[in-house]
Amino acid sequence: MATKEKPQTAAQKALGDFAPKLVELTDDVLFGDVWERPQLSKRDRSLITCAALVATGKTEQMGFHFPRAIENGVTQGELVELITHLAFYVGWPNAMSAIGRAKELLGKASP
Repeated sequence: MATKEKPQTAAQKALGDFAPKLVELTDDVLFGDVWERPQLSKRDRSLITCAALVATGKTEQMGFHFPRAIENGVTQGELVELITHLAFYVGWPNAMSAIGRAKELLGKASP
């Protein structure tokens, strides 16, 4: 009897042939272990991750993590508030870039 292959992860699709070890670590360690630890909920992990991305200006990664945060129970309003709050701690340009990215990703006319 043939076994079904697991569907490819986003990392495997994007980088599997180019950086297989990085993909393996992403899938097995980051998402397979760290994100599954019971000490924090996935919602809390999403809030922390989104805050870190805003703080460091990593707008490209927001394309994955902002929608994932919504899937994990964070509301659009909470993401907007997170960005607004961080503006005073991580810098106005980071917040403005993040809010623009959030608006683009979440498809709302106003944040």
